[in-house]
Amino acid sequence: MFDSVTVTASARLHLGFLDMNGGLGRRFGSVGLAIDRPVTKLSIRRAATASTQGMEVARASRYLAELTRQLGLESAYELTIDKTIPAHAGLGSGTQLALSLAAALRRLEGLSRGDEGDPLVLRRGWRSGIGIGVFERGGVIVDGGRGQRTRVPPIIARVEFPPKWRVVTVLDPEIEGVHGSAEQTAFAELGDSSPAQAAEICRLVLIKALPALAEKDIAAFGDAIARIQEFAGDYFAPAQGGSRYSSAAVGRLMSELRRHGAHGTGQSSWGPTGFAFAASAEEAQRLCDLTQNIAAAQGLEMLICKGINHGALVEGDFFAAVR
Repeated sequence: MFDSVTVTASARLHLGFLDMNGGLGRRFGSVGLAIDRPVTKLSIRRAATASTQGMEVARASRYLAELTRQLGLESAYELTIDKTIPAHAGLGSGTQLALSLAAALRRLEGLSRGDEGDPLVLRRGWRSGIGIGVFERGGVIVDGGRGQRTRVPPIIARVEFPPKWRVVTVLDPEIEGVHGSAEQTAFAELGDSSPAQAAEICRLVLIKALPALAEKDIAAFGDAIARIQEFAGDYFAPAQGGSRYSSAAVGRLMSELRRHGAHGTGQSSWGPTGFAFAASAEEAQRLCDLTQNIAAAQGLEMLICKGINHGALVEGDFFAAVR
């Protein structure tokens, strides 16, 4: 057994849903990517008295209580959360925090890796499985959505993200994406997309985006993601004030990035985080240099990120190594 365990999990971008129609018996399905920052980092150890300190204390304490009850653990723990992914920014903060804590607790207590039980107990992965997929394996993940018998959306594809490519992310700290009860209401009111739209998105993913990743063709990959984002933006616009972007400032900066040659611009989940792809670190820096003044004037933060092709780090090891 270990005295303490540390877990570091990367943020994820939600690049779009596959099927908001559901006519084939499954709904949602999604495409996502693990990126190297921001991250969630926490550590846990046994203690005489239970305590939680650092960031996201209330949410983490709730997760820990649910896990210890489910696993039948009676020890007290000292939990320290050093870093967290910004909440309600479209970067998967809740799922990464929940799964990080579950992985840390299981490693600390010498328990085998959980199956679907941990996400279900922690109420993660209800619509999208990509947060779970990137936590476990990294890369570009496709999940198969929800059918009548689905517990957690299954991961049906994974492709490595080209190491030389970069992702420019744009964060708006003044806005939160739709979440909680407002999100439930939004999905209920949006209704179904057309079968033709769902078919086109699936075709873009299977026949364009994934092969483009395999062949390292950023132009084709960007074209596919941009088109998927147009479909997603139009579908979710009624819940976002009529816009494809929850942050007007992020939307304007995405237009500028496209004008300067960025690929595959869009919004991750409900946002407000926007993203764009570049073929190299130098190209990403060029794009940021050209638009940094606009971003600063609107209070936006720009980050140049790498794609991550491994899962969360548990005690310095890949998550896959402790299965």
